[in-house]
Amino acid sequence: MRPPMADAPAKSTRTETMTVNMGPQHPSTHGVLRLVIELDGENVVSAQTGIGYLHTGIEKTAEQKKWQQVIPLVERMDYLSAQSNSLAFIMSVETLLGIEVPERVQWIRTLIAELQRINSHLVWLGTHVMDVGAITVMLYSFNERELLLNINEMLAGFRMFPSYQRIGGLREDLPVGFHEAVKSFMDRFPERLATIEDLITKNEIFLRRTRQVGYLSKEDAIAYGLVGPMARASGIDYDVRRTFPYLKYPELDFEVPVLTEGDVYARYRQRVAEMRESRKICLQCLEKITPTGVYQIDDYRIVPPPKDKVYTEMEALIQHFLVYSQGFMVPAGEAAVPIEGPRGEQTFYVVSDGTNRPARVKSRSPSLLACQALPVLIKGALIADVVAIIGSTDIVLGDVDR
Repeated sequence: MRPPMADAPAKSTRTETMTVNMGPQHPSTHGVLRLVIELDGENVVSAQTGIGYLHTGIEKTAEQKKWQQVIPLVERMDYLSAQSNSLAFIMSVETLLGIEVPERVQWIRTLIAELQRINSHLVWLGTHVMDVGAITVMLYSFNERELLLNINEMLAGFRMFPSYQRIGGLREDLPVGFHEAVKSFMDRFPERLATIEDLITKNEIFLRRTRQVGYLSKEDAIAYGLVGPMARASGIDYDVRRTFPYLKYPELDFEVPVLTEGDVYARYRQRVAEMRESRKICLQCLEKITPTGVYQIDDYRIVPPPKDKVYTEMEALIQHFLVYSQGFMVPAGEAAVPIEGPRGEQTFYVVSDGTNRPARVKSRSPSLLACQALPVLIKGALIADVVAIIGSTDIVLGDVDR
């Protein structure tokens, strides 16, 4: 046999790769997300995320609205964390105003924030498990979530975007039957959650689809600035409720679950554990909240007078003009108060130029941070695992393209 030529190039061992588009579409990517994936057979060599398909422009729109009118806008950024978003915005504005809401309002806000956390985690649980092939869990999860939406409807007449929390307090007092409705949900929830866990926690198919898939190291979580369940499932003990306490959290008895495995399965266990802790917080809040009482500050330049207040016709005209038509002025300055939303630290950086409208509203979004880490999570995985990995991040694209 003829020997090879001395200057012949060595034979390449690199296989041919193929670049494919995944998206932009909604169902399996939890929003209008595009992935450009490089494949070597069924293995993901690299991935790039493409965002910006929603064009909501909510932050810019907020500059054209009066302060109270911004609340419905920020609630729609993350439609699964509406009341947490409004709380973060409201607390930043109240910091600029230098006001502190009554103690009863703080207890109610704490309760609402934890109800929102359970609500969001239930939607995530149902859709995530459906992503990997199970339907029953989605039906069970959404059934419980419907009961929480019923409570929202009882509070304000709206199910997903109540806009019940306002700068200076709440829109109105708690409705009759609120305590009973929340207590009824909390009594049944542990059994319902246990039923869901029985279906999937030790399910062989679910384990194969989630364990040792989408690994995120503690170092990478820190490097990408990840927060919330994503970070805590990788061993980072950071929760705004403990690190930067607000509302009534310093007075509550609860744990912050932290896991170290950092895979899709760990992120599932992390959120289930958080729902149990939220239930504990809700029960403690209920004991502190009286059925009726003060629900806003006493400054009628910021909030409208209560319905039972007696005032003259001229006073009524002035209050109507200030509160409803003209809005209120906020002293010039800037503020950003972080809270712990369902997806992690949520902050609204608010700038005032001393007028009745914000000069700037900027959201620090946990979903955007999770999006930027997707290439790290997906690299080296099988193409069949990509959807499971995306689902485990619990991103909401409305929270990204804002």
